[in-house]
Amino acid sequence: MEPQKEVNQDYSVKQQNKWQMPDTYVILFFVLLLGFLATYVLPSGLFERETIDGVERVIPNTYHGTDTAPLGFFDFFYAIQMGMVESADIIFLVLFTGGMFEIIERSGALNGAIHRAVHITRGNEFWLIAIVSAIFALTGAVGAVANAVIAFVMVGVIIARTLKLDPIVAVAITFGANFAGFSVGFINPYTVGIAQDIAGLPLFSGMVLRIIVFLVILASLIWYTWRYTKKLLKDPSKSFAGAYGDDEDGNEQELNAPFTTRHKLLLIFVGLSLLFFVYGSIQLKWTINHMSAFFVFIAIGAGIIAGMHYNKLAETFLSGTRKLVYGAMVVGLARSVIVVLENGQILDTIVYGIAVPLEHFPPAVAAIGMFISNGVLNFLVNSGSGQAMIAMPMLAPLADMVGVTRQVAVQAYQFGDGLTNLIFPTSGILMASLAVANLSWTKWLKWIMPLFFIWLAIAVITLVTGVLINWGPF
Repeated sequence: MEPQKEVNQDYSVKQQNKWQMPDTYVILFFVLLLGFLATYVLPSGLFERETIDGVERVIPNTYHGTDTAPLGFFDFFYAIQMGMVESADIIFLVLFTGGMFEIIERSGALNGAIHRAVHITRGNEFWLIAIVSAIFALTGAVGAVANAVIAFVMVGVIIARTLKLDPIVAVAITFGANFAGFSVGFINPYTVGIAQDIAGLPLFSGMVLRIIVFLVILASLIWYTWRYTKKLLKDPSKSFAGAYGDDEDGNEQELNAPFTTRHKLLLIFVGLSLLFFVYGSIQLKWTINHMSAFFVFIAIGAGIIAGMHYNKLAETFLSGTRKLVYGAMVVGLARSVIVVLENGQILDTIVYGIAVPLEHFPPAVAAIGMFISNGVLNFLVNSGSGQAMIAMPMLAPLADMVGVTRQVAVQAYQFGDGLTNLIFPTSGILMASLAVANLSWTKWLKWIMPLFFIWLAIAVITLVTGVLINWGPF
């Protein structure tokens, strides 16, 4: 038996030495390290800025070098702490989202409602996938849900679990669909609205072409997701991330629990609350802190309607937050990359280096270059409105110089910002959404990349078409 033991030990060593894809934290740590080292290589510099109507904007052609010294050894670790602090609002949004949905899920109301929907569409699961995807794509296109999509990923999880699918489908039909719509955003006030205002274009002009592109992108998402879903329905072993089974959090008995009057009242309360949540986000200009606070309100209200004892309500809420600690902390580490670049004053240097070469290209190539440069910029500044305020003051005059209409420049910014949110690990919303679904970034990337390249092709065709038709204000 001794030789067999040696063989087993040998096999164990080989397994330990086998290369594995780095954890998300490891990847972000090395990105942070590269940013830190870049402060020793790139010259520091800043654009001058001005504040108009409470909005800070970059002033074009004002970039100048500074004498800022490279960051010190301790500054590297200090950036991690500051990334956590500066992302505290999103971190707690993630945690409170987990607590709220844990209460709703344990009540059995959401499982019951989704199971009813699945039962109605049994044999026609395509329509469930298509309708849910279309709803979330539309909310992204009109700006109703962006950061708040984190709160809705759990709906996708329950749908995927009920159908015995996997976390990839859960994220695709919620977060993926939302940012597919966000990348076009034909009436999104936070992206196209701000960008067109800076570019001096009529608000929400150029909508017809954007709606056409939105429908094409949505159709490709539904096709791609359904193609994968069909494989899982036939053979769960085809999953990239491990399909949900009967041993998951919600077993078959729970999923078939009766849909009671109490469940209906709870979901009516949650539904009305979320509608007000959308209203507050758009009309009342709620910040992420307001959103997080409102999730606590929904959690308490749902717990009371569900008949939970106050101790049980508190325990359930905290249990939900614990499940999302991993993803919440990832948000902070992603932000620390920006902290390093800002503290080393090389962020504006990178922006300047991306923008200047575009002046020397033909119009169609320059438009594609704007798209690519904004995609690169989104790795550093993954706020749609924030990127608009940084990029558009430079892209608008640049568009005039290279013979590209400002409407094309606006769409180049939108594609660069929106599409890359689906793949960049520095996007806190992506990492938080993956955490809600318990899906690793590397597995998501493996699945989404073919679709991402399809969307890149659609984006390029759209921009070239815009140049050829001289896409103007209307």
